[in-house]
Amino acid sequence: MNTAPAAPGPLGTHEVTNQPPPLADFNAFEDDLPLVEALEREGGGWATDRARAFGARAGSAEVIEWARLANENPPKLRAYDRFGHRIDEVEFHPAYHHLMSLAVEHGVHSLAWTGPEGHSHAGRAALQVLQAQAEAGTGCPITMAHSGIPALRHQPEVAAEWEPRLLTTRYDPRMIPASQKTGAIMGMAMTEKQGGSDVRANTTRATPIGAGGPGGEYELLGHKWFCSAPMSDLFLTLAWSEGGLSCFLVPRWTPDERRNPFYIQRLKDKLGNRSNASSEIEYRGTWARMVGAEGRGVPTIIEMVNHTRLDVALGASGLMRQALRHALHHTAHRSAFGRLLSEQPLMQNVLADLAVETEAAVAMSMRVARAFDEGQTDPVQRDFARIATAVAKYWVSKRVVGVVAEALECHGGAGYVEECAMARIYREAPLGSIWEGSGNVQCLDVLRAMHKSPGAVDAFFGELALARGGDARLDAHVQTLGERLRDPGDFERNARRLVEGMALALEGALLVRHAPAAVADAFCASRLSDDWGREYGSLPRGVDLAALVRRASAT
Repeated sequence: MNTAPAAPGPLGTHEVTNQPPPLADFNAFEDDLPLVEALEREGGGWATDRARAFGARAGSAEVIEWARLANENPPKLRAYDRFGHRIDEVEFHPAYHHLMSLAVEHGVHSLAWTGPEGHSHAGRAALQVLQAQAEAGTGCPITMAHSGIPALRHQPEVAAEWEPRLLTTRYDPRMIPASQKTGAIMGMAMTEKQGGSDVRANTTRATPIGAGGPGGEYELLGHKWFCSAPMSDLFLTLAWSEGGLSCFLVPRWTPDERRNPFYIQRLKDKLGNRSNASSEIEYRGTWARMVGAEGRGVPTIIEMVNHTRLDVALGASGLMRQALRHALHHTAHRSAFGRLLSEQPLMQNVLADLAVETEAAVAMSMRVARAFDEGQTDPVQRDFARIATAVAKYWVSKRVVGVVAEALECHGGAGYVEECAMARIYREAPLGSIWEGSGNVQCLDVLRAMHKSPGAVDAFFGELALARGGDARLDAHVQTLGERLRDPGDFERNARRLVEGMALALEGALLVRHAPAAVADAFCASRLSDDWGREYGSLPRGVDLAALVRRASAT
């Protein structure tokens, strides 16, 4: 019998086989059971239909193509028009505007403030998870528009002017005065070269025009090293006034509809997040209004920062899910050594481990979102959110990097080329750990919350206590964590280990209470015991790998 391969045809050497079909036209919400369950559990069930509709768009071939085009055609700075006039505008590929319009139309930027009272943040949080999967580069302006609302409300007359423009579901990218637009987007400019996270090292100065003070007019002089989304209609920024470091609102157009002096020095050439514009800017006689009490700039703008930190955790959870989905899809259609990759025990261990990590991240992030809702009336939940936000932001934005790297490896060499979305997801993964405070800043913020808000520690352990008796390994971990907190020692030096322990305790408690037994057992057997390796794919014996993969695959 002749077993030699067939002779090649005139135009090639062989047929293309053993390749997965394109991953497109799926519903990014419906195929994510942990997110579906968390949305209902945390009080956001009212947004299920919205999430389903947005998930269908996020997984559509059209939106996937928009994401590709927006990243292959990054924004360009147009400092001058053809006649030499300074305009400081940013030009985007139409695909980026399509993606922004998609997010705005679905209310990703606004639902926290327009949804049902007491449940709005939880409902909106699921959309944020999905938005990161549609295209993470739109996350910055969408998050800024969402998170800037609480800061603006420190100055009611300013909020009254800008909230209606920010909360509309119509996206308007035109560079014209906001009073003539159908909707507005917000950016932020806090850090400077010499200070970074230490914003009190800033040197930007604010000079009053007239009496000044809260709500008053000022001129700014200074330079910001990182200005997020410079194409936005307004920005929150920090500058020194006579009374100390204060918060200011800077619109791109002055009240008399002249271009505000807002000089874009350059756009950042970034590792990832390439579809979005980040910039260095200069204030030189720039018109601004003070927001909040003079000298209280950091407490005022921290309202924005706290909401942004939650969005980082939610967005990183979305990137985990996106990477896991790609790995599941590839391995379910690719064969090696006579079997599908997904059927091979070692690959099943990898996929199951990534699924556990992703579900834990979603569970913790969505739980913190509910605390934002309940904290409006419940001081215990407000204290819990104070400490858990920093814990979640630190941990999830760290874990996403390893999850995405492992998911990329599941593709082999195919995952390392730009035609595969994994390359873009991989570049995106580290951003969350430095956005709105690096890992060290988050850990120090946890210590600050423990010191200034003792009730936050009680609230955190109160949440953990709800899972007491559900798993002996979790109980032992929580007991050890409590002992560490009672023995201060060198807290700052060991802050990362402490916050890591808090994150694992919270994730474990949520999974023990709410996840299927296979998920909770896998988490506790690995993350909370010594029976786990140093890389993903080392879940211990006895874990139901097939069940974990089936759950992650929504089958």
